[in-house]
This record gives sequence, C-alpha cells and structure tokens, in this order.
Amino acid sequence: MSPPSPTLLPPPSPPPTRKRFTYNNKYNMDVAAVSPSKKNPCGKFIGTGQRKIIVNLYKKIVKHQLENPDSPRMTLREMIVDISKSSGIGQRSVQNILSEYKNQGTITSPNKKKIRPTIIEKIDEFDKNAIRQKIHNFWRNREVPTVDKMLIAINEDETLPNIKRSSFQKVLKDLQFQYVKKKRNSALLEREDLIAWRRSYLVKIKHYREQNRPIYYLDETWVNAGDTHSRTWTDTTINSSRDAFLKGLTTGQKEPSGKGKRLIVLHIGSTDGFVPGGLLCFESKTNSTDYHDEMNGDTFYEWFVRILPLLKENAVIVMDNASYHSVKKCKIPTMSWKKKDIIDWLEMKGEIVNHPIVKNDLIIRVKKIKNQYDKYVIDEYAKDNGKIVLRLPPYHCELNPIELAWSSVKSYVRTHNNTFKIKDVLELLKKGVEHVTAEMWTNFVGHVVKEEEKFLNIEHITDEVFDELPEAEGRHIMTITGDTSCSESDFDSD
Repeated sequence: MSPPSPTLLPPPSPPPTRKRFTYNNKYNMDVAAVSPSKKNPCGKFIGTGQRKIIVNLYKKIVKHQLENPDSPRMTLREMIVDISKSSGIGQRSVQNILSEYKNQGTITSPNKKKIRPTIIEKIDEFDKNAIRQKIHNFWRNREVPTVDKMLIAINEDETLPNIKRSSFQKVLKDLQFQYVKKKRNSALLEREDLIAWRRSYLVKIKHYREQNRPIYYLDETWVNAGDTHSRTWTDTTINSSRDAFLKGLTTGQKEPSGKGKRLIVLHIGSTDGFVPGGLLCFESKTNSTDYHDEMNGDTFYEWFVRILPLLKENAVIVMDNASYHSVKKCKIPTMSWKKKDIIDWLEMKGEIVNHPIVKNDLIIRVKKIKNQYDKYVIDEYAKDNGKIVLRLPPYHCELNPIELAWSSVKSYVRTHNNTFKIKDVLELLKKGVEHVTAEMWTNFVGHVVKEEEKFLNIEHITDEVFDELPEAEGRHIMTITGDTSCSESDFDSD
C-alpha cells in the first residue's frame, strides 16, 4: 500500500495593501497610475491648471473615503504625499494649495511677475557715499575722473560691490552726477544745483559753529533680529556637529536662520552724546527693503514735538530730506493740479485772477509768491520754539556724525546677539546706545568737520584742474539717463 500523498498547503496570502485612488482629468489620463515625466522644478510657478488638479485629487480621495467607510482611513499627511507623487508637485506646495482651498474655498492664480530690486535699491547709502568719495579723490589727486577709471577703482575695492558699466551710470544719475565733456577730456561732475546746495549747507554749519550754537544731529536706522558679525574665527578641524560632540568642542558661532524681524530706530545726539529720552524704537510691520517706508510724517512729528524741549536753547537741528521730515505746511500747486484748484489756491492767498487764463500763466503766478508759503511743518515748529532746522544736501550722509554713532551701536548688537530674538535685540540696542559716550560723539563730529573742509575745497580744485586742460569750444553737458531698473546679473556681489 502506497503512502498517502502529503497535503499541499495554500500559498500565504500577500499582506494587505492600501488601495490607491485614481483621478481621470479632462484628457482621460489616470493621474495616479501614470508617474509624472518630470517633477515641477523648484521655484517654478504652479499654474491654475495644476492647482485645480491638486484640489480635484484631494476631493476624489475624500469622496472615496466617504463612500467606503470600511476602507482604511488616510491621514491628511498621507493624502499630501499621495497627491504629491501623482502630480509631481512638491509636498509643501500641495499643503499650501490645500490650505488655501480650505480657508478661502477657492484657489488663486499665481503672480508670475517677480519684484526685483533695482541697482539703486541694492546699494546702500554707505556704499553710495563711498563711490562719491572715490570720485572726489580723483580731483584731490588732480586727476580727471572718467567712467573707466571709476569702474576700475570701485571694482578693485573689496569693500564695494562689483558693478557693471550700465548699472554704474544709473548709480551716477541717482547720485546726481553729470558727464561733462571738454574737447578730448571728459569727466564726472556733480550737478550744479547739488553743488550749490552743499556749499550753502557748509557755509551755514560753519557759521553756526563760529557762533558756538549747540548743534544736534538726528537720523533713523534699523536693526534686524538676525544681525551678527559676518566673519568670525572658526575651528577648521571640526567636520560636523557629531565630531564636535565627540571631541567635547563646539561648532562655533550659532548662525541665525535669516534676518528675522526688524526694529526701526530714531534718535538724536550732539557732542554731549545721545539725548536722554530721545530714543524711538518700534517693530517693522512690512517686509520692505527700505526702512524709510516704515516712518511717516505723523509719527516723526509726534516724536519731534516730544524731544524738542530736551534740547538746549538756540539749538541747530541737522536732518536729511526724507519725505516725513519734509511735510509741507501748505501744498503748492503744480501743473498736475486742475486749473480750477490752482485758481482757488491763488484767490485764497489774496491774488486776483482775471479770466480767461491758461494754466501755464497760473503756475507763473504761483512761482512768484510760493516762497511765502513753501514752508515745512517741522521747520516752522522749531522756529516757533527758538530753534533752527538745517537740512543736509541729498546723498551726503557722511556729513551726519550720527551715522558713525549708529555704526557703533550696530557693532555692539552684532557682537552680543546670541539669541536672535527681537525682544533681546531691543535690549541690546538700548545698551548699545548707552555704550556710545559723549567723547565718542565728539570724535564723530570732529571727523565730519574734516569732511566738510574737504568738500569746501573740492570745487576749487575742480576748477583749477579744468583750467589746466586745453581750451575747448564750450562746455557741453550730457545728463546721464536710462531706465533705473536692472536685472540681478548687473550686480555682481558676494
């Protein structure tokens, strides 16, 4: 009798797998079954069509789960991963799109136009003033500055950004330089109205010093929560955090994740130091690259009224020409005004207007009397309180010693900032202000006085250098013009 045949066991059943869902779009394509041929590149805009597919995939999954209560439940995270694989869109983008859809019930079309900063916005005031000094140094060395010479001098200076020729011309225009041609020689000169403004300021400030009047300087600046020194000593033998841990060492300076929140700061000082009680500091509410956007005429006026009693009698207050410093007490008509409004303005000032009359003649009438009414709110308030406001010429922040004081304050913040929290940075800022002594302020003012003397002499040197050149048939002025926008490629900076 033959032995019984062994009983064959059935093969083991495969482990249960999660059921995948498919979505057929308008092209009848099984989106989940077909892997995307190419992932959406990082940084590329996600169009409206792609956003709709993501939302529809999400709806399809939710609908399937509602219709099949016994099927395995998917978490939101699992849905995002599944949709990301099916659509080729990154998980973070899928999450943001679904969040927008849940909160607003719709999806918005992406803004495809990136706001790119201009070359003027990329270069800060310190670099602009350094460029101005470079140009004037040519004159001080009795050498005619040309665009080619200037570009070489600027691009060889490691402290200044590398600028292309086309962008450099836009910077020169912003600095109010003109291109003056005399026969075979050409040079960069400042506009005559800017020179006149600067010389007027220098003569006045010198006169006030000779009268021993107290002179105060005010200005605004900013401090970021992530401000720290860009260079520091590091141990190059440490290869990783684990390596540092095993050796009982550190990885060096803690780095912030970004610039962080921003503080807008306003203060005033003199050779006696910062004025006690004069600090105004508040947190920025926007992401604007220009801290001047955070201040307005009302905020500045309230601060100015508060600090004015803290200043000495017969004081001179130096400030720049920011828009919130220059709020007019009475608006002056321009050609953009309607004719009726110009006529009403003239008649309110006691002028008799004969009809009919053209707008051009009305503006001529306005210009004849505008000096009586073209006054600043701040200037008049200071005058009523026995003080004088003196305005710096444009693009001359090197003539304001508070800029050196701000540099010292920011250096203190960068040195001691180790938490990168806005609350801690505010305390460091206050300590940094206290760190700037009256002796330091006196040195800052002394440095500025030397700069003023250089500017007073520069026009004489310029005239002498031009007089030494061969005679020309005339002096031809060519104003530098062009679009002030630029691409990122125009600005080669680290």
